[in-house]
Amino acid sequence: MVGWLLASAAAACIGTTYAQPSPEVQTRISAAIAAAHASNSTDVDYTAFVNPFIGTDYTNYGDVCPGASVPFGMVRQITTDFTGYAPAGYISDPTQKARGMSPLHDSGTGSSLGTYGNFEVMPLLCPSGFDTCTTTLGARERYRKNDSDDAYPGYFSLTLDNDIKMEATSTRRAGLERFTFPGGSKPYFVLDLANDLPASFAGGTLDIDPAYGRITIGGHYGSSFGPGSYHYQAFACYDLLNSGTQKLSEYGVWTGDTYGMDAKGLSQTHLNLSQNIIGGTPYQSGALFSYEGNPEEVILRVGISFVSTDQACANAEEEIGTSSFEEIQTAAKALWQEKLSKIEIDVANTPPNVTEMLYSSLYRASLTPNNATLETQGAFADTTSFYFDSLYCSWDTFRTYYPLMTLHSPVEFAQIVDTYIDGWRKLGWMPECRANNLPGWTQGGSSGDNIVAQFAVNYHNEAQALGIDLDELYAALVTDGQVNPPEWNTMGRQVNVYKQFSYVPFAVLDTGSTGRQTREGSRTLEYAFEDFAIRQVAQVLGKMDDVEYYTNRSYWYRNVWDATVDSDGYQGFMQKRFSNGTFYNTDPTDCSPKDTRSSQECSLQEDNQSGFYESSSWEYSWYAPHDTGYLVELMGGNNTFTNRLDHFFEDGYYQAGNEPSFQTPIGYHYVNQPWRSVDRVRDVVLNNFNIDIAGLPGNDDQAAMATLLAFHLLGLYPVPSTTHYLIVSPFTPKYTIHNTYLNTSTTVTVTNYSAKSVAYPIPDGVPAYVKNVTINGVAAKSRCYIDFYDTFRVGGEIEIVVTEDKTYDCGGPVPESLSMGGFASAQ
Repeated sequence: MVGWLLASAAAACIGTTYAQPSPEVQTRISAAIAAAHASNSTDVDYTAFVNPFIGTDYTNYGDVCPGASVPFGMVRQITTDFTGYAPAGYISDPTQKARGMSPLHDSGTGSSLGTYGNFEVMPLLCPSGFDTCTTTLGARERYRKNDSDDAYPGYFSLTLDNDIKMEATSTRRAGLERFTFPGGSKPYFVLDLANDLPASFAGGTLDIDPAYGRITIGGHYGSSFGPGSYHYQAFACYDLLNSGTQKLSEYGVWTGDTYGMDAKGLSQTHLNLSQNIIGGTPYQSGALFSYEGNPEEVILRVGISFVSTDQACANAEEEIGTSSFEEIQTAAKALWQEKLSKIEIDVANTPPNVTEMLYSSLYRASLTPNNATLETQGAFADTTSFYFDSLYCSWDTFRTYYPLMTLHSPVEFAQIVDTYIDGWRKLGWMPECRANNLPGWTQGGSSGDNIVAQFAVNYHNEAQALGIDLDELYAALVTDGQVNPPEWNTMGRQVNVYKQFSYVPFAVLDTGSTGRQTREGSRTLEYAFEDFAIRQVAQVLGKMDDVEYYTNRSYWYRNVWDATVDSDGYQGFMQKRFSNGTFYNTDPTDCSPKDTRSSQECSLQEDNQSGFYESSSWEYSWYAPHDTGYLVELMGGNNTFTNRLDHFFEDGYYQAGNEPSFQTPIGYHYVNQPWRSVDRVRDVVLNNFNIDIAGLPGNDDQAAMATLLAFHLLGLYPVPSTTHYLIVSPFTPKYTIHNTYLNTSTTVTVTNYSAKSVAYPIPDGVPAYVKNVTINGVAAKSRCYIDFYDTFRVGGEIEIVVTEDKTYDCGGPVPESLSMGGFASAQ
């Protein structure tokens, strides 16, 4: 039995040290939760429950960045970058060395190259003076002191093994970095121009103004998940004098490489380096400076811009000015408190680990994407629309991230939707995996369709007031569904052959467009669900001919179902298919955890022959979120579907960290056995998530994993591009979701809740299974799902009565499926 009910679980986490972070992080969080338990006050500091280090491990590789940030900040998680595999810059692995503190990162992306890591600052001790400082990347790297890393919302710190402490706090486009040196030592700093995490430097400049105490720096850098030929520009402005309280001593520039070059220019103030077109790693370069008077504390102010160094300096002046480190930190904390308090739980009666997991997840769900409005470049330069970057990737986030945002943050949701529509205006198609201000690789098609549809079906009445033109939104959707880009690796779909054959064929002759012709099975499934998204918005707008057309197209997922394929005694699987109609059969276990091949490619590689993206046919064969009822029939009816779903989990095909698996634990709802979903979600959560650094089953995928966990803990699961939320069983006895834009609050109360139900298996006699659901005193039509329009949109009270009896079914209709009359009208 897995049970996390006692505070001793947190104590056990403290006792098992991974060397980082500091044990004081968990001690502080546990104390805050205990204090909230004891006081039962309504004045709760939710930021105190956040553990930014969940997912920073080096076993499951959650790729989470714990750095200082504000919600949706453009200055992204100011933290120290490390050697080794660390896509987010930071990693808890104590065997890796710190290379410098950077103001730009992404969190949870899984990009093997890493993303951003520009403008690293590394504090140094150079007892023999300027010319002996270790400026190059390999020379300056240092281990940190054991158990020294610390972070909470708006703050990050660590201590190097030479006793220099590094701290950071931030605003949207600026930050403060504070360094404490050992007494009596002279502070030196190296500031890096050319080194970023993916080693993508393509030229830039650096200028030192010693009289003003300012370094301006900028350059061109490459994509972390996109074509290597694409480059973005980034700029920084470092103010070194802390409003005149610090005085420079030496300053200059340096260049170096890994083969012996280590050149320094004392009192030189300019670098102008172009891309080294001969190839190899970029030449290293930057600034080197020190301070008079051997101050123990040095504070650097940094502004960031994607437009110019002047704008970077203006951002720092506007957002920080002469404010102290503590003032900026306090302001950042207040922003996080406002964001986290949108969901308030009964802390006193919720297991401590559930509280910590939930608020840590909600925290990560507002780290991304980054609000870079007024900081645009390229095709988006000077746009009048909102601009959010690091969308990274829509295929990851449409399932859970935006449905959670739907419940409480329509203003930010509308601003992000504005970015998607503006992408269509500027580039011809909506973005799919935009990051680093550049288009990134397409994974499943145009998954942005499902995101904007999620907004439209839930907020069409408020769309105009929120700045969204639904006619434009629909035009963007139709373009994705009808117009084939000449190159569809980064935007849009291979829709020409999809429309010709009613599926994406394998090895098809495509004379009109270019893209990596792999993943034919999964692309067909994703395209079909994207067509469902277009259908949903057409219904909102009363375009009934389009509703019929896209309804029929949304059924094309069936065209890659091969009823003859057998695996583990179960018949029928999704398979890729030739243009002549014959199937190209692959083993359904390929690219699953049970794949026994010695070598396999399952992602975007050209030799991925499985037909699916980062997944197996065993996993993707469950994928028709809008029409699961028909899948039940394809698989042989309720009993076979149930047995097959049990087998999927129990025989090891399920992957908790993989998006196509997100909905499968709740699949039992569609065969009228919601109690099985309750058990399975308990299994998924308690055996894959925890409050340790390895508390995620894989990379966070821009908070896709965070929002999945949040939904599980709240006892809900969304059907994307609809207004429906499936009811499972909450891990907390009571919570309230506040939607300040709609001026509504919705409280969910779990009657008969027992903390003993937060276990797997759930002990006999413990209530956890849904017996009754009432909405504002009226019995719900089903115990298995609710509608946003009846609940969170209008506010009020939802009561979920739970029982120990597993015999309860949906008590009404099972969740809707399109081909069985579901989603028949817009709300």
